[in-house]
Amino acid sequence: MRALVVLAHPVAESYGAALAQAAARGLAAGGHEVRTVDLYAEGFEPVLTRADWEAYFDESGDAVVDPVVARHAEHARWAEAYVFVYPTWWGAMPAIMKGWLERVLVPGVAFRLDERTRKVTPSLQHVRRVVGIATYGSRASYVHLIGDGGRRTVTRALRLVCGRRTRARWLALYGMDVRTDEERRAFLRRVETRMAAL
Repeated sequence: MRALVVLAHPVAESYGAALAQAAARGLAAGGHEVRTVDLYAEGFEPVLTRADWEAYFDESGDAVVDPVVARHAEHARWAEAYVFVYPTWWGAMPAIMKGWLERVLVPGVAFRLDERTRKVTPSLQHVRRVVGIATYGSRASYVHLIGDGGRRTVTRALRLVCGRRTRARWLALYGMDVRTDEERRAFLRRVETRMAAL
């Protein structure tokens, strides 16, 4: 498969970056073609602009107006698997990753809007896997209590613009703030192994 790893962490030496590297290594070991996008390192602008918004409803059907976003849209169209790697902040994914979804997975890329009814028709029928790899400072019971917005976005909302047979996988390290170095290394190994078997 062609796999796109999307990382959202502001620190290049972070555990999140190590997770993205482990995911990419595992995917490559499994025979998959891999592209990695580091949103912070690239300085991706997550804010939906007025031009973006106006293009969203343009009848041409392609809402991508920014050349940087167009490059990311090409990655999104290319990929058969999406792997999102991020720390959970305030019960959700970082704003830069949410902004990537909002600016890249638009009409003409992720779906089509019927001109009359505005009904959504999925365009990412070729996507076979959607994976979330997230860290949480809180324990699992607390995360489940507040609803885990990032997980819902990746495993539910995103799958609505993919094919019916698209499968989702979630890999989470809860209680990150109190984990030992060995527990963190074990999770890195788990991520690499799971991605190799994707």
